[in-house]
Amino acid sequence: MQGKLIVFEGVEGCGKTTQIQLTNEWLQSLDIQVVITREPGGTELGIDLRRLLLEAGKNPISSRTELLLYAADRAQHVEQKLKPNLKQGKFVLCDRFIYSTIAYQGYGRGLEMDLINQLNNIATAGLVSDLVFWFDLDVEIGLKRKRSSGEIADRIEQEKIDFHQRVQQGYSELAKTYPEKIVRINASVSKEEVQQQIQDKLKKVIN
Repeated sequence: MQGKLIVFEGVEGCGKTTQIQLTNEWLQSLDIQVVITREPGGTELGIDLRRLLLEAGKNPISSRTELLLYAADRAQHVEQKLKPNLKQGKFVLCDRFIYSTIAYQGYGRGLEMDLINQLNNIATAGLVSDLVFWFDLDVEIGLKRKRSSGEIADRIEQEKIDFHQRVQQGYSELAKTYPEKIVRINASVSKEEVQQQIQDKLKKVIN
């Protein structure tokens, strides 16, 4: 079977991590080889970049610096992890990819889309996702979920609500622009119902 790059996208607290684990278990039950990874942080270098990007430290990071760090993480990730595993025929479940950069740095930060697209093209070296699941959830509900989890909020999660609303708008626009690529998942229902939505779509990709 040919390898597939399946991307999971959405605002903070939308349930991506849980669904990636459930999807992994389901695919493995079908004897499909699966790799779970994420951006940022899918490689050893990426782990260090993730810490720089998400730790809420004293030193602020400018929007352009943030964009370049994400691009560096992606370039390493594509070459070291994504391409090799796809070449081996594995299903790669990736927590965030180029769509996060468009939504967060483009819509959220207001950076130029031409610059973002150029950097994404450089970082991916032509690699494109086979399928994207967008977990559509109200941002206030997602942030409430994150706070109730007891985890310390990272630098992105600590942004004001209007930032997160712009990010959500970005995902909505992306879904309209690429309906053949991006699948909207209703993330406001139970995790079992969310997983069923994912399986229903993936069955068509597998068969």
